[in-house]
Amino acid sequence: MSLYEATIRVKHECPYREISEQHPDLTIREWPLSDCQVLEITSETTPTDELRDDIDQLGTVLHESKGNEGYHIVTQSCLCSLEQSIIDRFEKHNCLYQSPTIYRQGWEHYTVVAFDGEDIRELLGDLRSDREIELLSKTSISEKQIPHSMLAPANQLFENITDRQLAALQLALESGYYEQPRKTSLRDLADQTAVARSTYEEHLRKAENKLLTNAGQFLRLVTATSAADPLQVEETRRTEQAAD
Repeated sequence: MSLYEATIRVKHECPYREISEQHPDLTIREWPLSDCQVLEITSETTPTDELRDDIDQLGTVLHESKGNEGYHIVTQSCLCSLEQSIIDRFEKHNCLYQSPTIYRQGWEHYTVVAFDGEDIRELLGDLRSDREIELLSKTSISEKQIPHSMLAPANQLFENITDRQLAALQLALESGYYEQPRKTSLRDLADQTAVARSTYEEHLRKAENKLLTNAGQFLRLVTATSAADPLQVEETRRTEQAAD
């Protein structure tokens, strides 16, 4: 069965789009969750005080860093009062939205997958009725080419992980605990908190276990169509069975 992937850019009243228009070197990537949005904001230069004030008004800053590749901020935002979401328009025309939405130079960029080319044409006609829109690309794809990101919503990956477990995981990640070689130890991580090392380690291990368990179903989907066996697991099993 053929499917169609389309990339469009749109202009309409939206705080994220307006900020990207005011600051042309800025890129905003938005991942919608069940009750909020996570925004990744990047810039080649350090933000001005005006831009930093605009970013602070979007929501809570979760991460902020500056390096050779520029400025990087992650925020959690809630614009639940916005009505007639464009995502609802996609669903109305049987088009599957692929996150993230990208805001750049005053435009919102969306990618959708549809099961019928006519659905995309009807969606474009609907959107053109009340906003400026451009079709950037439209290609035919196979079912096996559906992006894996559409299979793993972020809210499902972090399901059943408590706030303390998430905090322990975030601290370990940002402190370089998972880098090779490691830049910190469990003792050093625990010393940055108000809990004992054993308690911190318990929070971290539970977060790791739940995250991998949640991701497991999507991992199986990703590898289901692959015949590769890079670790030679099947060959080892056949050798052991022959020896028995």
